[in-house]
Amino acid sequence: MLSEEVRKEIEIHKVKFVHLQFSDLLGTLKAVTIPIHQLEEVIENGKWFDGSSVDGFARISESDMFLKLDMSTFKVIPWSKGNEHTEARVICDILTPDGKPFEGDPRYILRKQMDKAKELGFDYCVAPEVEFFLMKRNDDGSLEQMPHDKGGYFDQTIDGDAATRHAMGIALGDFGIDVEALHHEVANGQHEINFKYDGPIKSADNTITFKYVLKMVAKELGLHATFMAKPFEGINGSGMHTNQSLFKGGKNAFFDEQDQYGLSEIAENFVAGQLKHIKAMNAIINPTVNSYKRLVVGYEAPVYISWGRTNRSALIRIPRVNPASPNSTRCELRCPDPTCNPYLAYAVMLAAGMDGVKNKLTPPKPVEESTYEMTPEEIVNRGIDTVPRNLREALDELSKDELIKSVLGEDMFKRYYDIKMTEWDEFRIHVTDWEKERYMEIY
Repeated sequence: MLSEEVRKEIEIHKVKFVHLQFSDLLGTLKAVTIPIHQLEEVIENGKWFDGSSVDGFARISESDMFLKLDMSTFKVIPWSKGNEHTEARVICDILTPDGKPFEGDPRYILRKQMDKAKELGFDYCVAPEVEFFLMKRNDDGSLEQMPHDKGGYFDQTIDGDAATRHAMGIALGDFGIDVEALHHEVANGQHEINFKYDGPIKSADNTITFKYVLKMVAKELGLHATFMAKPFEGINGSGMHTNQSLFKGGKNAFFDEQDQYGLSEIAENFVAGQLKHIKAMNAIINPTVNSYKRLVVGYEAPVYISWGRTNRSALIRIPRVNPASPNSTRCELRCPDPTCNPYLAYAVMLAAGMDGVKNKLTPPKPVEESTYEMTPEEIVNRGIDTVPRNLREALDELSKDELIKSVLGEDMFKRYYDIKMTEWDEFRIHVTDWEKERYMEIY
């Protein structure tokens, strides 16, 4: 049944179509569209679709699946308001023909990890800081191969895209996303818009919606928003620093007023778990060949497996704890990039952290000096390891980590691994322009 609130929205805005959205295994937003007169029936009975045509989903022999609508995510699409064919969207869960959750549904994969944490009395909260680049489209529709503006970090006088960010912020607000800050990032043409932390399903829904909204708003303004990790050589890439905390009984379990730094033993256990599994996690949170062109020393991308309370070069940073605001205590994982599937990313982050909590793992001593300024000898002497150097190394680490594999499940791990190994093999045998320029005339 339609709630009175949704029914009123449909009538006010004269909604004609509804997009039933879901994520494939790689985090690509998919949708099937229904006319509004079908909505109540689909709420009751779901919407069937062919799962065998979606990356990472069912085989041909088990292709029938159906979408179960999560009506709490119903929103009228703001840029369609006032059009003859006003549209709305609903995010869906994926079920098998017998009505059970589909094991490969990224939303369900995340929900299972949330349930495991809840069994131990913990609720997980997460908030990503998503960076992106804006590029201009030429008259022929092609993209200019350079950033759209010359601004830098927090610039205003030479920031050519403040109005674009404002339009994006308004559209995000229309989708119910609570925007907290908008600003130009370090690199030319690079931007960041932050939204409020929430439970992992809501935050993952918001992350998927965030990328959809920004691409659509940019398109309306003749631009292109890209979340590619390293779109331009020689300048910073785009990350998705992710703030995380555990709550127990409504209180932040990461805070301890008796500790010198305000950090609880649970927080340190959680950090230790993520450091233990970070190499395998990289195959999920930095999932493309291009991701590893961002993860290099010198471009503010953390590559050394370390943590620190104030150190921005650390892989996991503990923002300064404010005793007056204990619920803001958190750890910030700084290596993910926005090409990841947020449902899978938050699932492996939570599983790794909870492994540390359950087994009371102890992290290494925090590193407060900048690892960017250390010599290779100092890094070795401090026993500081690095994240994988490329996608193949990350996939090898994933294949060895039973905990992170178990988050995906045996079948989904194999499908994800096969898809990503195919991507790596295509890259490995591709002859680039750099190679031609470097070698063709010499040899």
